[in-house]
Amino acid sequence: MTLVTDVDVSMQPDESFIALELLPVVEQAAIESAKLMGCGDRNAADQAATEAMRQAMDGCDVDGTIVIGEGERDEAPMLFIGEKVGNASSEHKIDIAVDPLEGTNLCATGANNAIAVMAVSEPGGLLHAPDIYMDKLIVPSSAVGKVDLDAPIAETVKIVAECLDREVPEMVVTVLDRTRHEKLISELRKVGARIKLIGDGDLSAGITVAVRGTGVHMVAGAGGAPEGVITAAALKCLGGEILARLAPKDDAQRERCERMGVNPDKLLRTEDLAPGKHIVFIASGVTRGDLLDGVRFFGNGARVDSLMMTYSSKVVRFVESIHLTEREQGVPIRRE
Repeated sequence: MTLVTDVDVSMQPDESFIALELLPVVEQAAIESAKLMGCGDRNAADQAATEAMRQAMDGCDVDGTIVIGEGERDEAPMLFIGEKVGNASSEHKIDIAVDPLEGTNLCATGANNAIAVMAVSEPGGLLHAPDIYMDKLIVPSSAVGKVDLDAPIAETVKIVAECLDREVPEMVVTVLDRTRHEKLISELRKVGARIKLIGDGDLSAGITVAVRGTGVHMVAGAGGAPEGVITAAALKCLGGEILARLAPKDDAQRERCERMGVNPDKLLRTEDLAPGKHIVFIASGVTRGDLLDGVRFFGNGARVDSLMMTYSSKVVRFVESIHLTEREQGVPIRRE
């Protein structure tokens, strides 16, 4: 597995077809995990989402390879890195990055912003990132090319505020609530920015940066590298930017990066993380969030709120779907 710098675009997936083919897959993962919202068992919720997503993929007309998933083959029974999914004879050959339940703790406790998510590209269009930490800075489209991952955070907040025509005290920066971020949080408070501390879900937070009206203007701090790649796919569709650098904790992780062909010291931008020319991004809300509503169950089914984006065709869709559990005549459907 290597960092692809020259993406083979001879295969040009039909983005609209793939998006519609895979939307029900992500929705099904959201529904099954939402059934366990508040159960207090993060592993059970994640397993439900993973099994639902994997099973739903069997019926898809895509020849897919999991490049970011639930882990290595010996660690995960399904959706493991390198697993083939879908239909091997399909003409739609794609790489797939998945997080069946991003925010497992959020779902288990009934907190906001748990989502099911998938990013897709032509083969080679997504970085095969090792499952380690990554330092990240995520900014909206107006700040693209104007910030530096290594600059003091106070300076960065001022630049992004100017780009958004805001004052620093009006800025909201999302940070994972972790001990490793104590210095970052202190510096943000010193400069006067507002901080939204989250227990999990920096992928969801990263997407909201690129959507106006969500009340989130930046994301900063260290989080998972696989989530960084999926975030990059979304930001590429929306126009925001992620700056990142892998943060191996020891020599073993550094060696793993090098074996995968990724320089752990290199500054990675959106285009490095998601170099594909044909990207599809799909997210479905599990619990109520800043961007998507959660799954709502009713007597005969469930209502799911999703975001579906295609890069080359420049289309962003907010989709609301109703999944019925029975088809009796006269099943009432209410438009919210």
